[in-house]
Amino acid sequence: MPSAEGGLLGELQTQMHEPGAYSKSEHSIETPHGLLHVTLHGTSNTRRPAILTFHDVGLDSKSCFSPLFKFEEMQEIVKNFTLVHIDAPGQEEGATAYPMGYQYPSMELISSSLHNTYSVEGLVLINMDPETRGWMDWAAQKITTLTSSITEQILSHLFSQEEMSANADLVRSHRDRISKAPNLINIELFWRSYNSRRDLIIDRNSNFKCPVMLVVGDQAPHEEAAVECNSKLDPTTTSFLKMADAGGLPQLTQPSKLTEAFKYFIQGMGYMASSIMTRLSRSRTASLSSSYSMDGERQRSRTLSQSSQGGQMPPSPSHTMEVSC
Repeated sequence: MPSAEGGLLGELQTQMHEPGAYSKSEHSIETPHGLLHVTLHGTSNTRRPAILTFHDVGLDSKSCFSPLFKFEEMQEIVKNFTLVHIDAPGQEEGATAYPMGYQYPSMELISSSLHNTYSVEGLVLINMDPETRGWMDWAAQKITTLTSSITEQILSHLFSQEEMSANADLVRSHRDRISKAPNLINIELFWRSYNSRRDLIIDRNSNFKCPVMLVVGDQAPHEEAAVECNSKLDPTTTSFLKMADAGGLPQLTQPSKLTEAFKYFIQGMGYMASSIMTRLSRSRTASLSSSYSMDGERQRSRTLSQSSQGGQMPPSPSHTMEVSC
């Protein structure tokens, strides 16, 4: 987890009323680029590592991650970590609408607000798309902007056409939530900021300096982008999870599969070494391929879960894990 001496989590810990007691609390943290709404679950114990989440466009921390972290099989993980859910500026449920002409921060500025004071031990990326739109995609987006509402544009980002037909109830619930949101102008500003982002320069010479797990559904609109991203990362530190029968929001539609893979990923970093695996650990080796499909097809040999001895927590308290969607 991050050091309590400064930064976002350090400020949160100073606001908690009962040190050592488990609690849920909500905070507004001032940053150079506006207020960030943060929901914290856990204790102020500085030895407890943190899982930090950041949601996708068109979602907030609640709609993106609450079902996953409330899932029964996830509770074994939750009790060992402090959860820090961060909402992008103005995206939290009940947020006040920004006035006309408000200058929304770029994705790069938002990122700098989150990462300046953190030492990241592991990174989980769901539906990762590191590249901006090409000219053809840009032209198609311009046409879509003229013919489709903001709500429909965002839904096409979250769900594939196949998923919109197969998962009509889920799509309908998100359509209603977005279209009726009092802060719809804020959602639109975040959408524009996302579409104006710069490419992430990813290659094996300028890689992430921590283990990475890429997650994508086989029916997700960003499947090809995630596969391409995986091809550019160091295979010795990257795990690729392609989930069968899952779309753009696998954390909502396949929470059991994602929880199991997440647990393996955590164990690979030395946490929860004594945890008992279930469906995915029927072999004697207790290992999982670093690139695999949840329908059982094995593609690479590097194991996602590495052996840990004694179940001891790593000595350094200054780490966090991020889960972005």
